[in-house]
Amino acid sequence: MSSLLRRIFPCLDNKPASIRCTVFRLSLPVLLSSLFQRLVGIVDIFLTGGLGASAIAATGLGQLLIYCTMTIFWGLATGTTVVIAHRTGAGRHEEARRAAGTAVLFCLGLTAMVSLAGAYGGGELVRLMGAAPEVLQLADEYIRLVFLWLVWTTGVNILSAIMHGVGDTRTPMEGILLVNILHVLLAWPLIYGTLGLPALGVKGAAIAINLSEFIGCSYLLWQAFRKGYLQIGLPDRELFARIWQVGWPVALERVAQQSGQLVYSSVIIAYGTTAYAAHQIGLSIESLSFMPGAGMGIAAATLMGQSLGARKYQRAHASHKEAMRLALMVMGGMALIFLFIPQYLVALFTSDPEVIRQGTVFLRIVAFAQIPLALSFVYAGSLRGAGDTFYVFIVTLVTMWGVRVLLAWIAGPVLHLSLYVVWGVFLVDWYVRAAAFGWRYHKRDLHGMSV
Repeated sequence: MSSLLRRIFPCLDNKPASIRCTVFRLSLPVLLSSLFQRLVGIVDIFLTGGLGASAIAATGLGQLLIYCTMTIFWGLATGTTVVIAHRTGAGRHEEARRAAGTAVLFCLGLTAMVSLAGAYGGGELVRLMGAAPEVLQLADEYIRLVFLWLVWTTGVNILSAIMHGVGDTRTPMEGILLVNILHVLLAWPLIYGTLGLPALGVKGAAIAINLSEFIGCSYLLWQAFRKGYLQIGLPDRELFARIWQVGWPVALERVAQQSGQLVYSSVIIAYGTTAYAAHQIGLSIESLSFMPGAGMGIAAATLMGQSLGARKYQRAHASHKEAMRLALMVMGGMALIFLFIPQYLVALFTSDPEVIRQGTVFLRIVAFAQIPLALSFVYAGSLRGAGDTFYVFIVTLVTMWGVRVLLAWIAGPVLHLSLYVVWGVFLVDWYVRAAAFGWRYHKRDLHGMSV
């Protein structure tokens, strides 16, 4: 099997790597890691689908709040990856280890505060979004449990970021794969009451997430110490300042993205529980198409950071081009799948004919977003790797709120147009975003840039 894989994918050989092979080696594990990480949420939507539309909506709302909360941690993770990548490229490995330890300590303190706020305030936010009473009751249980044990989620996130900066994308993939295997083994019996366990419904899905991510986080922590990526000691203020200098615009970018997504979702909820269930299933399926772009974006950020740290500017540009090529190829293929067989994908999640009908339309609209998504992911990744995170934040803020939210509000609450029109406005968002990121990348001079 090993020799067969190497014939199909020669980049798996332990030979001196071309740029194409380096991008492939970095991005494939990130792609799989992102896929496995997203599958945790998809599996919950899939398994709770048998409990009805209210359970699907409740689980989806709970996951949306978690994503919104993770914004600041994604900022910290991006800053950590970029700073460690620059120091690894420059051969300053001891400094990279201190940066990793500083990031972990700050992550722990921040998690403690956010965890309590989310556990006891998340349910109220769902109520303010306009969820129906039966949805609110289920969502409240899910949100409280996942937030109380958020430390395992943030732990997996920051440890993966450290390893990405070093250039090790395989170990985080192994950790996320472990989380998924355990999650599947635990979620079904906890939700439906098999193997002698009580039927806990949506609450069982949250418990399965907590237990599986605890094991995954423990594995990654062990590997970080074993491979010498992490050095725990007194926080280094200078290194933290550099991490946060890169990371705070990313945190604000994610805040702009996720808060806008919350408002956008509230417009969808106004069309009814069935519409939101179709929307949530569609998002779960669509997220699979994000994985190649996200993987290439992280690979582009890592290689850009390491190349700039080593002052290899031509290699930085070449790495970007290879990441872009691979992202466009794969996501173009996903566009064809969403366009021609969307109904079969939605039917995997639910048997409700109306949810299937509306979800099919959603995925066909999504098909036309795949190319601008690929462009946006890779351009933004390269800009982040160069430390240009503030521009990425500004573009995200303007397009999410000035394009998507504004147009959705006009189409929905103001003009009372079709749900499909509201779904269609995110296409405008992504096309504008891709153009803005592309313009910035081609205007930047990478020489002399460092963090």
